[in-house]
Amino acid sequence: MVGGLADIGAEAVLLAGAGRAVLLQIADPAVGRGVAEHSDFGERPLERLAATMGYVYAVVYGSEEQLAAMRRAVNRAHAPVRRQPDGASAGYNAFDPESQLWVVATLYNTAVDVYERVYGTLDAGTADRVYREYARIGTALQLPAEFWPADRAAFAEYWNERLAGLAPAPEAVRVARDLLHPAVGPVWLRLVMPVARLLTAGLLPESLRAEYGLPWGPRRQRRFEALIRVLGVVYPRLPRRIRHRPRDYYLGRIDVSGVRSRIDA
Repeated sequence: MVGGLADIGAEAVLLAGAGRAVLLQIADPAVGRGVAEHSDFGERPLERLAATMGYVYAVVYGSEEQLAAMRRAVNRAHAPVRRQPDGASAGYNAFDPESQLWVVATLYNTAVDVYERVYGTLDAGTADRVYREYARIGTALQLPAEFWPADRAAFAEYWNERLAGLAPAPEAVRVARDLLHPAVGPVWLRLVMPVARLLTAGLLPESLRAEYGLPWGPRRQRRFEALIRVLGVVYPRLPRRIRHRPRDYYLGRIDVSGVRSRIDA
């Protein structure tokens, strides 16, 4: 029985939405500019994924020492990513609460979207609990608690308003292209990228799919729907140790001494 975030957050299938979450994040002009200027996402996608998931898993499942290590790593990475003090730069401020809220919102919305496509719609009580608990992903860093919308209805209003105003800049489109067509990385990564591209495009809102220039049509739609149906049948029947393996793996990578707890902006 699903009781809250701790019951769904470890599911490996949520990683199917990783590309969607990133493309939603960088569709915000400020976040997109920050990633383009301060990150080598396209060159090290697996390390970026490990950094994000290590932090999320540390918040939900980690020890106090693991969470503290990830907080230090995030803060070290974000410290240089600020607007110029003279105001001349319109660049990204990694500590800006509005930008932090948007990043956490994309992680929450994507996780619930993928989970419900595979397992079915959460009942209202569980959905409310997951929503309340997800706020900690942001507030464990610098996001003020009052910035997280009060309830799911308020979040839906915020989400729809933000989606309507998104327009990825050219640099965000370049980052997306590098992410979905990696020139480096292990062979297995490039072998799975066609599936990752299909999932990413299929999970994105239609308007953003077009903005990013991702090819789509009836044939791809049918392939996407078939893939989701297969996941819905096969994935829940996998042993729990396999379904939760990424959580255990990424938590195991966190060195509480801070030596390996490195994360990029």
